[in-house]
Amino acid sequence: QVQLIESGGGLVQAGGSLRLSCTASGRTSSIVAMGWFRQAPGKEREFVATMNWSISTTYYADSVKGRFTVSRDNAKNTVYLQMNSLKPEDTAVYYCAGSINWLLARSPYGYGYWGQGTQVTVSS
Repeated sequence: QVQLIESGGGLVQAGGSLRLSCTASGRTSSIVAMGWFRQAPGKEREFVATMNWSISTTYYADSVKGRFTVSRDNAKNTVYLQMNSLKPEDTAVYYCAGSINWLLARSPYGYGYWGQGTQVTVSS
């Protein structure tokens, strides 16, 4: 099993920044990528960003490209999501996830492990 612990959410004004962290523990060797998803009230969970654990390839949703950056610290088994130029429409619960299938890394179906979620609220 893999456990994912997130931190870093909060309330920020539009145009501000936040950095989310996600630390993995347990059988982390089964993870091929770490991703971020978000879910706003009344909406489906949507892909935000992902990074392949071995080759550092990254993908981003069009809505966050150029504003969000995913990075990692292998020694700490931690992945980060740096969020800049935040907008009110970025308000959601953000989930960290561990992927077991890189081919599905932009879909929730490619992830077998999920964090508990952290709230990000962007005020206008």
